[in-house]
Amino acid sequence: ARAPRTRLTSTSNPIVMSSRERLFAALAGLVLIVMYFVPMWRIELEAPQYPEGLGLHIMIDDVQGISEFDLRKINQLNHYIGMKEIIPEAIPELKIMPWLIALMIVMALATAATGSRTMLTIWMVSFVLLLLVGLVDFWLWEYDYGHNLDLDKAAIKVPGMSYQPPLIGSKQLLNFKAHSWPHIGGWAAVLSCCTAMFLWWKGRKTRVSAGAAAVLAVLLLAGCTSGPEPFHFGEDSCEHCRMTVADTRFAAQAVLDTGRSVKFDSIECMTAWLRTNEASSRLQEAWISDGNGSGTLTPAAEAVFVQDDAIRSPMGAGLIAFADESQARSATGSPDDLLLDWDAVRTLQPVS
Repeated sequence: ARAPRTRLTSTSNPIVMSSRERLFAALAGLVLIVMYFVPMWRIELEAPQYPEGLGLHIMIDDVQGISEFDLRKINQLNHYIGMKEIIPEAIPELKIMPWLIALMIVMALATAATGSRTMLTIWMVSFVLLLLVGLVDFWLWEYDYGHNLDLDKAAIKVPGMSYQPPLIGSKQLLNFKAHSWPHIGGWAAVLSCCTAMFLWWKGRKTRVSAGAAAVLAVLLLAGCTSGPEPFHFGEDSCEHCRMTVADTRFAAQAVLDTGRSVKFDSIECMTAWLRTNEASSRLQEAWISDGNGSGTLTPAAEAVFVQDDAIRSPMGAGLIAFADESQARSATGSPDDLLLDWDAVRTLQPVS
């Protein structure tokens, strides 16, 4: 009698990672090495009396000024309002963090070497918890730093005022604008963790698992995008000419890759600043207030610009911009060559 046929089954093992997955796990671990050489976080302070700005780089084991004397200047300013001095050697997290990141690297390489999905799950969960706990700990440190003031020694006392910097984003503190964003080391950690979550999700079979991975990704990345800030017309001052930003038809704003928003009272002031300021190399996107007076901000790359001597812009360049081309055409009775795009506007000669 002929033996019964048997159905061939796949020889792949669902509990073992593929060679490509193991390679990505190894790379995700190795990318964390950059955290030992570049900042994890960047905090910037801007104020009229410090046009060059002040800032801090938070390293994996240290806190340093962005410029040579920034940390000392910030500590001197903090002394006047009763805030604690920032002493990197007294921050215990900076002693622990190098070892925790080393552990994440070892776990990633162990996952790659063994190909075990159980090890992948342990690494992924540990990494997510580490990042979340780190963010909470950072917020608590900022809270203590900004709320527990020694008012007996403070030269400047503002009743009910606290000085907690933002965890992520920007915040006004008296006459200082504080910006707080991840730096290269922080983004390396996010990239590594997201890779671990993707590999974990890829090996799962249910939608519930995919949903859980998506939720974890949202928790990590929420709030990490930057955009323009609302104008406070009559209060904001132009970064270039120092005049008050008052007219809703002409205001402009540059958003840098650090999250810092730089405001201007006119398009020509922004283009002049972009030509002369070193920070312009970190421009993420330029925004223009719609010339219809609504105060709506439009990306400069999408706006239609009008230049006409009959238009009285704050600094006399006769520049105005609209989100809608038909409105731009109606703003002037002159030929179409007065309608410009953002690239053309950036090359215009400054007004003397």
